[in-house]
Amino acid sequence: MTVLLTRSDILRALHVPAVLDALRAGFRQSNDIEPLRIRTDLPGPGTATALLPGLIPGIPAYTVKVNAKFPDASPALRGVVCLHDLTDGTLLALLDSATITAWRTGLAAALATDALAGPATSVGVVGAGAQTAMVIAGLAVLRKIEQLVVYDLDPERAAEFLVQQGIPGTVANSPQEVAAAADIVVLATWSRRPLLTAADVRPGQHFTTLGADEPGKVELSADLLSAARVVVDDRALAAQMGALGNVGLPADAAHATFSEVLTGAAAGRRSAGELTVYAPVGLPWQDLAIAWPVHQAAEGKTIDFLV
Repeated sequence: MTVLLTRSDILRALHVPAVLDALRAGFRQSNDIEPLRIRTDLPGPGTATALLPGLIPGIPAYTVKVNAKFPDASPALRGVVCLHDLTDGTLLALLDSATITAWRTGLAAALATDALAGPATSVGVVGAGAQTAMVIAGLAVLRKIEQLVVYDLDPERAAEFLVQQGIPGTVANSPQEVAAAADIVVLATWSRRPLLTAADVRPGQHFTTLGADEPGKVELSADLLSAARVVVDDRALAAQMGALGNVGLPADAAHATFSEVLTGAAAGRRSAGELTVYAPVGLPWQDLAIAWPVHQAAEGKTIDFLV
């Protein structure tokens, strides 16, 4: 039997500290299976993406995620995470992908942001959506946030986002205003041009760019990335379809992966004045890190696809 797990089913089983622990453990474990992220344009405004296989040593299951991205839809990302038994491929569960993706992307980014940023308490957000909301939720567990500065193309959305977070702050009029006011800046947009350049930043800041996860999507310029210590989740994917390759930089422009930083194989921030960037694309195992414990804890409807 396959368990069907909706957004509400998933949310009842998720807790930010537990997910942070699961993702931290996943980053520290080695995985020799190449992560595949396959995407294609669709007729019209959307794209389709598949991530596979989601594997973590010690978990007797794997995931295959299929997403559709439509910028003007709400939510903009829709799809399913398929959780399969590792021994015989039995489909254990179908889970709402929008919820899984927001949690794993946002909280993985929170872990890396906390590890790479200095002891900053001012955080800026460019793009007031589900992913940045989850980054803030994770950061609030990991460190004290005293000030929040928010920019969105829709000022009302930015104002609502600020109220929802319950953190003192202001609404900014541009990404540049955010960078001028905050020591940590998180971007999650659909932009296809640089929102910030080297001229907009100062020594010691940290930037996490989540929007550059498909070919053509850009948030930080090549000169900003070249001036920073860049940490990615996967070098090849960052050059193929992420923040590096989308501005013409090679894989070796990344100084480390976050897994290398967590395990001590590479340094993260090396000085208070160093400019740091976390530029992930998103890896399949992160879906499994959330889908497996949710499947173990949640109760949902069941269906037999083989009848």
